[in-house]
Amino acid sequence: MLCCFCIAFVTLQAQNEKPRFTKVDASVMDMEYYPRQVSFRNFLTGDDRNLQPKSRVIYSRPLKKGRVIFGDLVPYGQTWRLGANEATRITFYQSVSIGDAILSPGEYTMSAEVNRTSWVIHFSTQKGIWGAKDGDLSQRVASITVPVIESTKEIEAFSMGYRKIDEQLIHLIIQWDKTLVEVPIGLNPPVFAGIDKSPMDQVTYPSKAAYVNYLKGEEAKMKPKMILLYSRPYKKGRDIFGELLEPGMWRLGANQSTEVDFMQDVTIAGQKLKAGKYVIFAELKEGSWDLIFSKDYPSAGPYDRDETKDRLRVNAKTASLDEVVENFTIVAEEKGNDLIHLVFAWDQTIVEFPIQF
Repeated sequence: MLCCFCIAFVTLQAQNEKPRFTKVDASVMDMEYYPRQVSFRNFLTGDDRNLQPKSRVIYSRPLKKGRVIFGDLVPYGQTWRLGANEATRITFYQSVSIGDAILSPGEYTMSAEVNRTSWVIHFSTQKGIWGAKDGDLSQRVASITVPVIESTKEIEAFSMGYRKIDEQLIHLIIQWDKTLVEVPIGLNPPVFAGIDKSPMDQVTYPSKAAYVNYLKGEEAKMKPKMILLYSRPYKKGRDIFGELLEPGMWRLGANQSTEVDFMQDVTIAGQKLKAGKYVIFAELKEGSWDLIFSKDYPSAGPYDRDETKDRLRVNAKTASLDEVVENFTIVAEEKGNDLIHLVFAWDQTIVEFPIQF
């Protein structure tokens, strides 16, 4: 343990030390934004002031100094940090596509395998590294091979910048000496969702119309009269009605509201409804449900819905089941003579509505 005198001496010694100021590095750091004007948007006016960045690259810029760069200072066949000092870092402020890969918004480090006629540009989630030596390959998330272009203009300082190709595509331009490569960056990549925990399903009436192309004879002329799409949440041991779902409005499933397309006019529980596409909401009551057919679509549920677009409301009593239905289920029970019962069941609750075509 240090005595009080020792502590005071150490403190005074620290106070008397001169601050250490670093010199400007010979390979200065630099930064480029896309779009470029976003870096000074506080000087802009009107809508330009609301510009949002799409990408930014931070890198160090060594000088040529009369040296032979590629194939000598930067050997062919080796991985290079794309500059000097710390690894080059690029930030994407939205999802982008790099070759076949889709990268989420965030910051990545870049490196390049340099060859005479092409470079392989790598993107990694590994951060805080000095250069590209012994990089963690498990964190590499995208790679793209780009051809080398021989420029007519020699550039003294290693340089990076962006070029707009169109609204969907930009190129990250990398050049040193007379060697130039362009890395395409897609700004509108396809986004694929994972498998939903509440899978979507379809109900078709007549049921055979769902595979009419497999039918023969007169049945092959069959056309659907109703197609209904809905998502099917799981019970997962929960008490559904009265707990997970209290009295009030419900989307009849999960995710997007249940959607039905009637190919002809119908009568539902004695009330007429014109052919067309509707979303279906349910108002859960004590002992009954109101089924509401609305033109307020697309919709992810009844929250803040436009009630002026409601076209029909019908009521039916609920009943109890002996068995437990794990997934929310909708069934079209065919009763004959163009009559079905649209049945809704989950947990131990069931309700059904007659529909006449």
